[in-house]
Amino acid sequence: MKLPATMQVFERGWLSSNNILFTGSGETALVDSGYASHAEQTVALVRHALQGRRLDLLVNTHLHSDHCGGNAALQRAFSCRTAIPAAEADKVRQWSDESLTYKATGQQCERFGFTDTIRPGESLTLGDMTWQALAAPGHDPHSLIFFSPDEGILISADALWENGFGVVFPELEGESGFAEVRATLELIASLDVRLVIPGHGAPFTDAGRALATAFSRLDYFVADPARNAQNAIKVLLKFLLLDKQGIAMADVETLMADMLLVREANARYLQKPAAELAQWAVAQLIRAQAARIEDGRLVNQD
Repeated sequence: MKLPATMQVFERGWLSSNNILFTGSGETALVDSGYASHAEQTVALVRHALQGRRLDLLVNTHLHSDHCGGNAALQRAFSCRTAIPAAEADKVRQWSDESLTYKATGQQCERFGFTDTIRPGESLTLGDMTWQALAAPGHDPHSLIFFSPDEGILISADALWENGFGVVFPELEGESGFAEVRATLELIASLDVRLVIPGHGAPFTDAGRALATAFSRLDYFVADPARNAQNAIKVLLKFLLLDKQGIAMADVETLMADMLLVREANARYLQKPAAELAQWAVAQLIRAQAARIEDGRLVNQD
């Protein structure tokens, strides 16, 4: 299925989320802005694609650093309006690194502001198409997804990928998350989706197969919540590695111990000594061929 002419998808990988650019006869808009270290690249991609037009509106599906890390750079470059999930407005207004999770994950995000908020149930016009904003809690309690009923296109953020979904972070902190993931997947299953644009990875058309995979993965986590914790710890270390590209082996334990979510996940589910946890996480990345050890450094490997 081809994208409408008024849409472009910049597939960015895993450090930065995908970006979706809308043009058309109305205002231009971008959904999600990637990670901070890719911010200037994001600005360059958007500027080139707009071919002299300005960016009018920036929309965030949720406020994890890989989806909003380019906000500040885009605001400087284009003076664009910025719309965020309404439930996050106070955190952004007060700019709390703790409540916005950046400190807890060891990630960076330059402070940004907002001009608009979006609530579940509201409609937006993007690229001359009407999009429904839908609540998609689970991976993030306040995440939104956007669905165009006329086109059958779903912007699913981290609620649905072709082979799963994002880490269920609330469960790491002892909050409910698995039930919310299930409800979000059931919501997506109720939609007439013909094309999914995920937060990471290529767009895909077989939503049914992706949902079956996601439900199976969810059942796997529910059967033993420690599996979600293990997955989260590996993902958080891999994200650091994607950002830094290399970490001295002597620093891995400290970097992991500095991440509140790693400490909470370990204390609640794994209860490994810090050194043992670091050794385990490194071994997991190496086994998955996501990293290698070279000259005393843990080196990223894609």
